[in-house]
Amino acid sequence: MSSVTRMANSKLPTPWGTFTLVGFEEKGTGKDHAALVMGNVDSGEPVLARIHSECLTGDALFSLRCDCGFQLQAALERIAREGRGVLLYVRQEGRGIGLLNKIHAYHLQDQGKDTVEANVELGFAADMRDYTICADMLHSLGVSALRLMTNNPRKVKAMENFGIRVSERLPLQEGRNPFNEHYLDTKAGKLGHMLKEQD
Repeated sequence: MSSVTRMANSKLPTPWGTFTLVGFEEKGTGKDHAALVMGNVDSGEPVLARIHSECLTGDALFSLRCDCGFQLQAALERIAREGRGVLLYVRQEGRGIGLLNKIHAYHLQDQGKDTVEANVELGFAADMRDYTICADMLHSLGVSALRLMTNNPRKVKAMENFGIRVSERLPLQEGRNPFNEHYLDTKAGKLGHMLKEQD
């Protein structure tokens, strides 16, 4: 049984092109999630895709503390350029801890903790995200294979565990700057993200 219900869809014009915005409701929590879809994605051929966890600070408030907003824009641009793809926008802020706890974690980071240490001090695992809903959203869209834009090997493994074939992992290294260098190095060193220092 699917963990999400497909609720509604509409056109969404963006600076990069017009997507179809598909809304989903998570059955267990009532939380809403979205997919931005372009082109024919249910043909069985691998689809250019991004699984993007909500980051209000990076996506909407232009924070330089992370690379999230940069990744979101780059992924939408790549999909539009190719004319076919899916971006899942999953409402799991702060690797699943929520906005207010994320702000608490930022405060601890201001005092010298790294992103993993801050989450753990607040009583959370380093990464609390659940990818079940992502697989169910993709199944609802008729997507069975991905060319996945990610630096996170856990996303690749999670999709494959849920029966979504990942034919290719495409790096998405965007927005490194003096404010997020330590954050990115921590993601690589402690969370296994596949990042290399950019020239």
